Amino acid sequence: MYTSFFGLSEKPFAITPDPRYLYLSERHAEALAHLLYGINESGGFIQLTGEVGTGKTTVVRTLLSRVPHHADVAVILNPRVTPVEFLLTICEELGLPVENADRDSVKQMVDALNRRLLSAHAEGRRIIVIVDEAQNLSAETLEQVRLLTNLETPTQKLLQIILIGQPELRELLDRNDLRQLAQRITGRYHLKPLSREETEGYVRHRLRVAGAAGEIFTPGALREVYRLAAGIPRVVNVTCDRALLGAYTQEQRRVTARLVRRAAGEVYGRHFLPRWLGWTAGTVLILGAVASAFLAWRAWQGRTATLEAAAAVPPAAVTAPAPVPVVVPPPIALDDLLAANSAGTSDTAAFRRLLSLWGTAMTDDRDPCGQAQKAGLACLEQRGSWAQVRTLNRPAILTLTDGTGERHRVVLSALDDQNATLMLGEHNQRVPLDDLARDWFGDFTVVWKPKTSHTRALSMGMRGDEVRWLRRSLNALHGASSDPEHADVYDEELAIEVQNFQREHRLNVDGIAGLQTQVVLDTALAEPGSPLLQTTTPRG
Repeated sequence: MYTSFFGLSEKPFAITPDPRYLYLSERHAEALAHLLYGINESGGFIQLTGEVGTGKTTVVRTLLSRVPHHADVAVILNPRVTPVEFLLTICEELGLPVENADRDSVKQMVDALNRRLLSAHAEGRRIIVIVDEAQNLSAETLEQVRLLTNLETPTQKLLQIILIGQPELRELLDRNDLRQLAQRITGRYHLKPLSREETEGYVRHRLRVAGAAGEIFTPGALREVYRLAAGIPRVVNVTCDRALLGAYTQEQRRVTARLVRRAAGEVYGRHFLPRWLGWTAGTVLILGAVASAFLAWRAWQGRTATLEAAAAVPPAAVTAPAPVPVVVPPPIALDDLLAANSAGTSDTAAFRRLLSLWGTAMTDDRDPCGQAQKAGLACLEQRGSWAQVRTLNRPAILTLTDGTGERHRVVLSALDDQNATLMLGEHNQRVPLDDLARDWFGDFTVVWKPKTSHTRALSMGMRGDEVRWLRRSLNALHGASSDPEHADVYDEELAIEVQNFQREHRLNVDGIAGLQTQVVLDTALAEPGSPLLQTTTPRG
């Protein structure tokens, strides 16, 4: 409902655990590191706990997107099961066939699981079981979980189990009858709520991922989000979502502290007052007394200074003329800049400027992307955020809509943390990003220079010169130069390399080298002299 009003491509504060929105605070980064350690080291138990809504499930989803190719994972989301049902779920998750007659037999399923573990170990693979909401496991099921870790070789545990749960899980494992299981836990981490700085960064991060082109929450609103949500990400999400909806219904482009308090009231079912109203009446009286004394002292000082000045001035003194105030002209508003240069903000004019940055001239006004292709360039139409523009790091044509509804196409030639440089008229104009955000709703076009004759999305199973270029480019980033056998085949190894690159540059991690991934890769290996928005490629 409110997404288009704020220039967003999607709702930024959905409570579903989308790994794209993971904000790696110091706490979340440590939690993820503990889980990755558990996957890559010897078997046993890893325990991750945290209060409701602190982001445990999101961390797990992110973990699943980073599981190494040599690992097979079974995820149990509903642990309110019997020991037999628990074993059956693991077998089903790992694709182990279980005969109907054996579905009630613990021995048969454990034997089948043991055979699979030994086979995986011989192939150099690892088996991992992740149990979410593990505080709901019964004592009998936990004992069965412990017995599974007895499946081992003389040198190594064959099964790695990760228990994810609320703080009650720690209390459960402290029970005397479960001490054998607790003693096998090799790593423990408790996920705490976000700090105030992390909460503010979390809100800004999710807005940027959703396509926000500027600040939507005021500083006061961000402080209220932390105060009322206590740093718990799920509550932050719900509160911010309601606050955005409230701002939309009131046609306000910025979310204020008052809107946050009203949203939190809807979430908690009670009314919240500003913090300053909690001051006591005594404090107000003391401040009033201090202010009155200060004003009286200033008045006395003023009268004394006036009398002393009058006594010091001779009768014949000439009064000095008052200084002439210096008038500083106000900065030109973006809409005024666009209006003054409207003749040069058409598609044709914008493409002429953009192609000139690549050393290419347009010969006519028709089909600018077709002319770019003849010069060995390619166009990429996108809708996104400043984060995506920074990641692509190439000059772009922005589509702006001014306050009168008129559409303008302008070239973005440089970008820093606070300002954008636009090619308008005869000169470049530096414009604050906050001003630009009011007119830009995420549409932009970049031009890049493909290294092969065809451009298309590349995925597993494909072969050809484009795949060879992709492999060589990724190898070049790591200092490798030689081509492996079948370099032109998009195999599993190349897909993993693409995923790692996408993860590093905050792209969608799917192992498919789409045009956006190819542009970012080409920018990372930018030819000397090719135009960039920033002198160094940002890492996301």
